[in-house]
Amino acid sequence: MLCERRICAVESNLTLKPAGAATRRSPRISPETVWGYIFIAPWLIGFVIFAVGPIIASFFLSFTRYELIGDANWIGLDNYRTMFTNDRLFWTSLYNTAYYTLFSVPLGLMVAFLLAMLLNRPLRGIGVYRTIFYLPVVSSGVAISLLWIWLFNPQFGLINYVIRLFGLPGPGWLVDSAWAKPAFILMSLWSVGGTVVIFLAGLQGVPRTLYEAAALDGAGPWRQFRHVTVPMMSPVIFFNLIIGIIGSFQVFTQAYVMTGGGPQNATLFYVLHLFKQGFGLFRMGYAAAMAWVLFLIILALTLLQMTLARRWVYYASGE
Repeated sequence: MLCERRICAVESNLTLKPAGAATRRSPRISPETVWGYIFIAPWLIGFVIFAVGPIIASFFLSFTRYELIGDANWIGLDNYRTMFTNDRLFWTSLYNTAYYTLFSVPLGLMVAFLLAMLLNRPLRGIGVYRTIFYLPVVSSGVAISLLWIWLFNPQFGLINYVIRLFGLPGPGWLVDSAWAKPAFILMSLWSVGGTVVIFLAGLQGVPRTLYEAAALDGAGPWRQFRHVTVPMMSPVIFFNLIIGIIGSFQVFTQAYVMTGGGPQNATLFYVLHLFKQGFGLFRMGYAAAMAWVLFLIILALTLLQMTLARRWVYYASGE
C-alpha cells in the first residue's frame, strides 16, 4: 500500500507535455553563422549589384527601344519580331556560330584528349611540356589574334609557306569567304590547353587496376582505350563538351580583331553581331534581346545534352 501511494504521488507530480514541446527550442543564430554572413556580404552585395541587377535590367531592356541617349520606350516584342523576320544578319551570324561550333568543339575535344593521353605518360620533363601546352590559355586573346593574322597571311604567313613546300597553293585564309571559317576553326586549337588539363586530371583518376584486369583478360591497347578509358572518362568528356559549346557560341575577340566579321560576313559570329548592334549602332534594347535569345539557345542545348548524357555518360557509382 505504501508503494502504491508513492507511485500515485509521483504520477500526480508529472505533467504531460506534447511530443514536440520537449524538443522545441527558441530559434537562435550562432555567432559563427553571423560572422559567416558578414564575411560573405561583400561578395553577395557585389554579385547582386554587378550580376543579378544587370541581368534583370537587360531582360526589361529587351522589350524597349533604347539607343543609349534618351529614354527607353516600351515596344513589347518588337525587338524579337524584328530579329526573327527582318534582320538577315541575325540568321547569318547564327549560322556562322553554329558552323564554328559544329566543327571546332569536336576537333578541340579530340586534340585535347590525345594531348592529355600523351602528357599522362611518365616521361622525363613531362611537367615542362604540360606547362608549354597550357601557356596559350593565359595569353592575351588580342595578342594571339595578331599573331594568327601573320600566320594566316597569304603571301608571308608560315602556314601557307609550309603548304607551298608540298607544291600546293596556299589559300587566302582571312580574305577568302570560303576559308575564313575554317581558319577560325583551326585557330581554336590554340586554346585547348585548359581542356587538356581537365582531361589530364581525369586520366590520372582512372584506377590502374582496371587496365591490369583488362590486360589479364587479353585486351590490347585499343580495347583498353575503348572499354576502360572512354567509359571512365565520359563524365569529363561530357563536362568539356558543355563548356566547349557554351564557349564557342560566345566567340568574339578573334573575329573582332582579325576580320571584323568579314569577308562578306563570313566570320560575323553571333556575339560580334550583338556587339555591333549595341555599341556600334547603339541599339541597346535590340542587343539585350539578342543576348536573351543567345541565353535561351545555350540553355536549350545544355538541357538537350544533359538528357542525352544518360545514354553514354558512365558514373562509377552507377547513377
